[in-house]
Amino acid sequence: MKIVLNFFLFLLPVCLTGQNFTHQDTLRGSITPQRAWWDLRYYHLAVRVNPGDSTISGSNTVGFTALDAGDVMQIDLQYPMQINKATFQNKPLSYERQGNAYFIHLPGSVNKGQNEEIEVFFSGHPQVARRPPWDGGITWSRDKAGNPFVASSCQGLGASVWWPCKDHMYDEVDSMTIQVTVPDSLQDVSNGRLRKVSSAEKGWHTYTWAVVNPINNYGVNINIGDYVKWKDTLQGEKGTLDLSYYALLENEDAARSQFKQVKLMLRAFEYWFGPYPFYEDGYKIVETPYLGMEHQSSITYGNHYRNGYLGNDLSGTGWGLKFDFIIIHESAHEWFANNITYKDIADMWIHESFANYSESLYLEYYFGKQAGQEYVIGTRERIQNDQPIIGTYGVNHSGSGDMYYKGGNMLNTLRMIVNDDDKWRQILRTMNARFYHQTVTTEQIEKFLADETGNDLKAFFNQYLRDTRIPKFVYKIVDNQLQYRWEDVVTGFAMPILVSRDNRNFEWIKPTSKWQSMGINPNLKGISVDPNFYIEIENIGMPKD
Repeated sequence: MKIVLNFFLFLLPVCLTGQNFTHQDTLRGSITPQRAWWDLRYYHLAVRVNPGDSTISGSNTVGFTALDAGDVMQIDLQYPMQINKATFQNKPLSYERQGNAYFIHLPGSVNKGQNEEIEVFFSGHPQVARRPPWDGGITWSRDKAGNPFVASSCQGLGASVWWPCKDHMYDEVDSMTIQVTVPDSLQDVSNGRLRKVSSAEKGWHTYTWAVVNPINNYGVNINIGDYVKWKDTLQGEKGTLDLSYYALLENEDAARSQFKQVKLMLRAFEYWFGPYPFYEDGYKIVETPYLGMEHQSSITYGNHYRNGYLGNDLSGTGWGLKFDFIIIHESAHEWFANNITYKDIADMWIHESFANYSESLYLEYYFGKQAGQEYVIGTRERIQNDQPIIGTYGVNHSGSGDMYYKGGNMLNTLRMIVNDDDKWRQILRTMNARFYHQTVTTEQIEKFLADETGNDLKAFFNQYLRDTRIPKFVYKIVDNQLQYRWEDVVTGFAMPILVSRDNRNFEWIKPTSKWQSMGINPNLKGISVDPNFYIEIENIGMPKD
């Protein structure tokens, strides 16, 4: 959810050219042998959150299936948190720690196909979020009445900042129980459905939540505060979807008004992307002390109940003030991040480019196609073209923040190439059905889009995802001939574009890196190109060889 706003420079994701990666980066970001041999089945996470001393303690039962025989498991938990004990069949296990990775030794080899579980006990003071959600951890805050107001946020950083888990995106747990014990003056809101609230020791009670769909680690959250709650339902494509809303008591009136956009969002995105992917777990939106995040079935919200992004229009067109950015963008991640999830954070564009593009589709649904296209074009001012959108694989390294605005414009450009709005909508819906509840790679998404559009998109994606240059359409009018070609492009780039020779009617041409020509009206002094293509245009002097 890392959004770039020019006058909030701290929102930029950290992407360093020539970064030196460490052994810890490899342990965090790669599918190590101690991860590869076993597949997650379920978690039963039980935590006690103490706002009084900013500690978290508890246990996590990790259910797994052996894909191959193995006897050493990697479980991740970041400093200053620590694992105190691990057990298998109620017997203690030995383990050693390498930085943020624990290697737990089972008493013997687990055979291929065998279903087992270990229980991991942990405690400590989790890292305090410094700039949530971009630099995450746990936020320990208070509401206006002085009540504790606590929330987790850990995209990129990893869920292991506050609980022990197999902290790599490639392997999503199939289901999960989340038990959170908090002071009895507070509530916890986590993912899935609330199964029960039970009494713990005096002054404490426990909230038990159940998630029955696959969920990625960073999508798991705790939100603790003095909440007021109300419910609603949506008659959606898969039937009745339960909606739950949580806000601080002090903000109830504003929240009841602003959260009306949730239903508008769901109707628009079910139209574009297909059914909401987690009907079984419901949809909830929860106020937090930070801006917001796409936690699965538990969208977090801190946009101060106003439209735009912190009250600002990211597009500079006025359209960005027609919706609450956090409600729309973070909820779009239910389809692109929580339903379709990257295997490696280097492919984070799969989450963020589509979520960014969804903002314009929301506008199109309610205000027309021109509104959506004006919005996405308006965001180009924020593109940096500093580094490739795809990051470095195997070391937990995401690419450039251009995955947002450049990624959204790339998808809008691809829609232009498809040149069939009904087909484009069906592609987006089919994509969510084809990769339903799956983790994916860039190569899978590229192949899917190439197959569904019927286009060779290899050079297109190489240009926009793996190169920093903007394709430049250069042309010159010479002797009643329009001469044109692409410059600043990768090998094989031959994207078709729409041009007009009379400023009224548009026609397709297919430039390549070689000069081509076509006849024009002798009185014509220039041409125009449809602005929805994310390219540069230059009328040059005499053509170069």
